[in-house]
Amino acid sequence: MANPRAFISFDFDHNELQRNLFVGQSKNSRTPFSIEDWSSKSSLPQSQWERLIEEKIKKCNMLIVLVGRNMSSATGVKKEIEMASRNYVPVFGVYVDGAGYSTPIPMNLPRSRVIAWDWDKIASKINEMMTQGKNWW
Repeated sequence: MANPRAFISFDFDHNELQRNLFVGQSKNSRTPFSIEDWSSKSSLPQSQWERLIEEKIKKCNMLIVLVGRNMSSATGVKKEIEMASRNYVPVFGVYVDGAGYSTPIPMNLPRSRVIAWDWDKIASKINEMMTQGKNWW
């Protein structure tokens, strides 16, 4: 399997630590893939952010949403999911920071596509997306 490129979408205000841990663990795990974190590392003016982020998402094989406890206030995550959908980039979520099934999530992210932070489950979901590609939608 080719190494997939993943855009990591997360709540910049609340889950930067979890993003750093997720990306670091993905590089050090025994899973059969590597994740490139193409997300923005800093805050940008809105129009510049939207252009930059959509171009990065277009170049990725998938968008992984880190779903934290405060996800309902993360408007940027909602926009990133919309960008991925518009460009037929498959999306799934991973619960982080104590979030779970009762945590509010963006309306455009189906609950059935959010999984626990378990590398076997993540590897399975990535393999599924890489196999189905644009047919994921």
